[in-house]
Amino acid sequence: MAISDNFLDKNYIRRINLALNFIDDNLDSELLSLETVSKIALYSPFHFHRLFKAIIGETLNAYISRRRIEKAASVLMHKKDVNITEISLSFGFNSNSSFTRTFKKFYGVSPSEFRKQSSGRFSKISQEESKNGQENLIFEKYICNINNHLNWIKMNADIEIKDIPELHFACITHIGVDGIEQVFDRLIKWAIPKGFMQNSEAKLARIFHDSFKITAPNKVRMSVSLITKSDFVNEGEIHKISISRGTCIVGRFEILPKDFEQAWTSLFVWMHDNGYKKSDKNPFEIYHNDFREHPENKFIVDLHIPIE
Repeated sequence: MAISDNFLDKNYIRRINLALNFIDDNLDSELLSLETVSKIALYSPFHFHRLFKAIIGETLNAYISRRRIEKAASVLMHKKDVNITEISLSFGFNSNSSFTRTFKKFYGVSPSEFRKQSSGRFSKISQEESKNGQENLIFEKYICNINNHLNWIKMNADIEIKDIPELHFACITHIGVDGIEQVFDRLIKWAIPKGFMQNSEAKLARIFHDSFKITAPNKVRMSVSLITKSDFVNEGEIHKISISRGTCIVGRFEILPKDFEQAWTSLFVWMHDNGYKKSDKNPFEIYHNDFREHPENKFIVDLHIPIE
């Protein structure tokens, strides 16, 4: 998320975060009017509309519409017992035809086809440029790739099922895959004078609020984070997030930056192949080193998939 120093100095990010969290918590409700969301962010509707577009890169209505469609896509993929009519009504559509039309415009296939093609054990989601320039998800059948993923993860990861305690993070919201290293640098710069980096349990982390399977990489929202045992006051772009206690698939990797996509994809393939089901909690990464100090510039990282 490209944010000017002026935005940071005026504490805009903290208030936009309030709005983003409120939107995510109410995608299935009728509370997401400009007036309501701007009130949550403590702005006038006019000022909030302009500021939201400047920071997020989309109007409020476009963002809400996209998040609702993406959430519906997630339900289609992971909750096969929920029928399409229920999904359409849950996310504010008056009819199946309206939902289907909007969904197909976004993903290039109907909701029923999306579910059908994502339900097979041997299906892969890839991205392609559509005629109108919008990135759409398409499906490509594959059989040999499933074994490639499983073989790769067998060679590159140690996998365990772990009970994870409640975790507390200091976070900076970031949107998109570019500029992440600079955001980590800002977080560390904030943490050092407060003594957080001296704690042996302090680990850098990244929490994903969107899935790369259903959200374009330049719009994926994540929290660049630091695990902290000490309490602190929200300050500017720095805010608190907690992940409640639960069970996770944990894959320990020692990989290059270019291998993260492979690692995540293979870990999800391993999850499905072993009969586990992802919970509604957000996946996250915890880092155990500074890759710049590794002789091969590799990350030692644990990838966490919360499961039911």
